[in-house]
Amino acid sequence: MVMATQNAAQLFKAVQQDQELKERLKATKNPKAFVKMARKVGYNFTPKKLDTELNKLSSEELAAIVNPGVAPRSHLIPR
Repeated sequence: MVMATQNAAQLFKAVQQDQELKERLKATKNPKAFVKMARKVGYNFTPKKLDTELNKLSSEELAAIVNPGVAPRSHLIPR
C-alpha cells in the first residue's frame, strides 16, 4: 500500500510540471476515471489512496492540480 500512496503523491507532483497531463486528468468525471487515466500514464493507486492523498493537500495545492473550473463545477470528489 505504501507504493500506491507514493504513486498518488508522485502524480500530483508530475501534473504541476506537465500541463498536458493536468488537462487529461482534469477532464475525468469521477475518481475511478481519474485512477484509470493515471494508470495509463504509469501511476498505480486506488480511488481510496487518491482520496487519502487529496486530503493531505491544501486548498491552494488542490486547485493547482485539479481546478474544478468556473461553471458548471465538476468536482473530482463530490462535496
